[in-house]
Amino acid sequence: MQEYTITSGRNMAHIDPTLSIWGWEVPVYLYLGGLVAGVLFFSALYFIRGKADEMPTVVRVTPLLAPILLGLGLFTLFLDLEYKLHVFRFYTNIRLESPMSWGSWTLAAIFPLSLLWAAIHVGKVFPKWRWPFGWMDRMVAIAETYARPIAWSLIVYSVILGIYTGILLSAFNARPIWNTAILGPLFLASGLSTGLALNMLFSKEKNELHLLGKIDVMTIAVEVFLIIHMFMGFLASAEIHIQAAGLFLGGPFTASFWVFVVALGLLVPLLLELLELRGRIAATKIPALLVLAGGFFLRYIIVEAGQVSTWGL
Repeated sequence: MQEYTITSGRNMAHIDPTLSIWGWEVPVYLYLGGLVAGVLFFSALYFIRGKADEMPTVVRVTPLLAPILLGLGLFTLFLDLEYKLHVFRFYTNIRLESPMSWGSWTLAAIFPLSLLWAAIHVGKVFPKWRWPFGWMDRMVAIAETYARPIAWSLIVYSVILGIYTGILLSAFNARPIWNTAILGPLFLASGLSTGLALNMLFSKEKNELHLLGKIDVMTIAVEVFLIIHMFMGFLASAEIHIQAAGLFLGGPFTASFWVFVVALGLLVPLLLELLELRGRIAATKIPALLVLAGGFFLRYIIVEAGQVSTWGL
């Protein structure tokens, strides 16, 4: 009896037995994109609510970092491209069924908006600031006239950017650990939380810090809920999803995920922030730093696990 081996696309370089295309660049991009989404969302929200004087760090200070951080994220994404000179092809058409197309056009909109938003507020943060060219003063003056419409646009685009970073992964049906609708809301909640954490690092206003801590407690609670719901969905699904969940439940990513993401990145800062809000301990920057680190590890571990997760033969 003869034995035949059917490969059918198996053992392909960089794809089988595990995906090995995405390195550190992609999780860094996803992290910075979510962080910027959180910063811009709360800045625009409290500007519209007329809280710029009460929330100066949120509305005016951290948005100055947004275009810089987003630029770094775009640079890491550029580094990841195999054919870098073809980057323009993202903007030669619009494909509504493609998360990458949505993301590309969202970035094309939110990056210039973040620059205008920073330009509007830089003079408030640095009173001696002077633009080197007269046309820049005129441009900023026009932007200030339309500050509220810009703020509303930023709210919409920041939500799209935050949730897109998760949808980008969940669209890969061939990778079971990414193939969940929870990733979009989870990455959005994480982005909002890291945005709040960055504000807490820079804020010196007691009332502002108190409000930021309250909101962050809620966003962390949402993250924990979504993570639990994600694994419940995996364990109640098909065998391949149960196996994918096993990567985090006794598999190679168990310690890193539950220690660096859930424990140190969510539960410990949640406990510390609750104790700070109740006056049990002095306020520190430790919870904010842990949230920022946990947000990065969440994306890094999810990206790495997704490249290992497979439907098999």
